[in-house]
Amino acid sequence: MAQRFGGKYSPDGSGPQADAVREQAVDQRNVASAGARAKWLFIPPVILVFTGFGDGPVTLITALVGGGVLALAAWLLREGLKAEAAYHARRVARRPAIPRKMLAAGLTGTGATLAAYSGDTGMIGSVLYGVAALGLHVTAFGIDPLSDKQMQGVDTRQQDRVARVVDKAEAHLDVMNAQIAALSDRKLDLRVASFQAVARKMIRTVEEDPRDLTAARKFLGVYLMGARDTAIKFADLYGRTKDADARASFEALLDDLEQNFAAKTQKMLLDDRSDMDIEINVLRDRLQREGVHLNTKGNE
Repeated sequence: MAQRFGGKYSPDGSGPQADAVREQAVDQRNVASAGARAKWLFIPPVILVFTGFGDGPVTLITALVGGGVLALAAWLLREGLKAEAAYHARRVARRPAIPRKMLAAGLTGTGATLAAYSGDTGMIGSVLYGVAALGLHVTAFGIDPLSDKQMQGVDTRQQDRVARVVDKAEAHLDVMNAQIAALSDRKLDLRVASFQAVARKMIRTVEEDPRDLTAARKFLGVYLMGARDTAIKFADLYGRTKDADARASFEALLDDLEQNFAAKTQKMLLDDRSDMDIEINVLRDRLQREGVHLNTKGNE
C-alpha cells in the first residue's frame, strides 16, 4: 500500500514549521489558480481562425489577426490575474508595472471588432461589438490595481525601499523553486519549501515593520542570491549525475540558511518588542509628568 510522505519537512507534519510550509503552499496555489479564470478565453481565437477558412483571403487574414489579438488578450489577462493575486497576498506591494488586465480588455475589444468585421456586420456594427466586448471584459475581470499598497504611519520612501528589496527577494525564491521543481523530487521540493517558508517569514516581518530592512537587507539580498545561484548549479549537476554527495551538501546549506534566517527573524521580532516597551514606558512617564496616571493590572 502506498504511504504518504511525512516527517520534519512534510506539510503533513505538525508544528509551526509545517504550518509555515502549508501556508506558503496555499498562497502559491491561490496565485497560480487566479489565472485559471482566463483559460476559457483561449477558445474563441481557435474557433475564429477555423471559421475564417473558405471565405476568401481577406476574411482569412482578418480572422487570423483577430484570433491572434484575442489569444494575446487571454494571455495578458491570465498574467494580470496572477499579478493581482500576488499583490493582494502581500501587506506591502507596488502596483503592477504593466496594466495587463486593462491591456487585455483593449485587445479583447479590438479582437472582437476584427472577428465581427470578418463576418457581415459592417464597420459600425463591428465597432459596436468591440465596445461591448471591452465593457463586458472590464465588468467580468475588473482593472489592475492602480496604487501601491502601503501601511499607515510609515514613511512612503521607506516602504518603497522595502518593496524593491522584497520584489528582488521573491524573484530569487521563484527562480530557486523553479530550478528544484524541474528535478521532480518531492522530498527536495518540500525541503526547499521549508527554507522558503522561513525566508518569507522574514520578508513579512520586514513588510510589517520597514525599520527592520537594514538588519535584513543582507539576508534578503546577498544570501538569497547565493541560495538561488547554488540551486541553479545544483539542479544542473544533480539532474545529470544524481550525485548523492552534492545533494547532501545542498541540503546542509539549506539547513544552515534556514537556521540563520529563523534566528535573525526572531531577533528582529524581539528587538521590535523591546522598542515597543521602551516607547510605552516613555509615554507612561510623560503622562505621569502631566498628572495623568494609567491603571495597570498590577495596580488595580
